[in-house]
Amino acid sequence: MKKKRQEKIIEIINKYEVETQEDLARYLNEAGYSVTQATVSRDIREMSLVKVPGIRAKQRYMTAVRDSGKSADFGTGSGFGRQYASVLQDGVVSMEPAGNLLVIRTQSGMAMAVAAAIDAMKLDGIVGSIAGDDTIMCAVKTEEMVTRVMADLRQCIVQICD
Repeated sequence: MKKKRQEKIIEIINKYEVETQEDLARYLNEAGYSVTQATVSRDIREMSLVKVPGIRAKQRYMTAVRDSGKSADFGTGSGFGRQYASVLQDGVVSMEPAGNLLVIRTQSGMAMAVAAAIDAMKLDGIVGSIAGDDTIMCAVKTEEMVTRVMADLRQCIVQICD
């Protein structure tokens, strides 16, 4: 039942701009799945869904797409890599290394969305990130890896412009 419900979630978020867990629960209930918001929250966490800016909605849920389990698909084949690039392009103002930390400044209110996109991308070297309103601190495994992580993020931002 759980597998079928999660398949239905993918179908729903690909068809509609689902902004909240409550909206997703409503769509699932309409499709014949008796769920609570708590069940939907667990599914979202298990499925590693991320919120990205929507077209009509402020934000929407999407699946995280990875290649070989290490980094996000920056390519345009699936469209999801472009969504991450779009979030980064719209939100990132600057990046600055600080030892083995990467401090990312964003547009006001965009730090959580940008951090979620970065986390979903599973960039090699990023151990974790913490977001405020307009600042993200990414812990990177080593000081030497910070430059490469910055280059990977810049590559993702540039790809949407191509």
